[in-house]
Amino acid sequence: MTVASVLHEPSLRAPVAWRPLETRDLAYVAALEREIHAVPWTVGNFRDAIAAGYCTRVGEREGRIVAFGVLMLAPGEAQVLNLSVVPDARRAGLGRALLRQFVEFAAQAGAERCFLEVRVSNAPAHALYASEGFEPVARRDDYYPATASSPREDALVLRRALVPTRRRDDGAA
Repeated sequence: MTVASVLHEPSLRAPVAWRPLETRDLAYVAALEREIHAVPWTVGNFRDAIAAGYCTRVGEREGRIVAFGVLMLAPGEAQVLNLSVVPDARRAGLGRALLRQFVEFAAQAGAERCFLEVRVSNAPAHALYASEGFEPVARRDDYYPATASSPREDALVLRRALVPTRRRDDGAA
């Protein structure tokens, strides 16, 4: 049995609780990452993201992490570095929900645009990103390394304009 599989059919109606990625999640999230991606992030990559203060999120359903991601902020812009949904929880809107959280966070932090890279072969991700306003702006040849089962692959760089919406911190409703 894989980490991403479960002993019972997960309820798609059960709510997802979103929270920051925590140190206690690292080994589990890295194990999920190895099952999801041909070239996965390591525990160290996720640890470094937390240490750098990146925006990290995990979505839990029935006590199980079913989605996670990392967003990096820089002056005027943001970049989605990782956005992952476990296979048996896909097609339920979790990727869209996480992407929207990242876009909102980036806008509130003052970013004017958000970037991400996606494999040219990842049609479901292309459809999601296009429906959320991301447009291709560049192509990175041979960006993704070869694996035992696939050759190197190009990445499309996508961008979405944001309207900065600085968060109010004065306690007003």
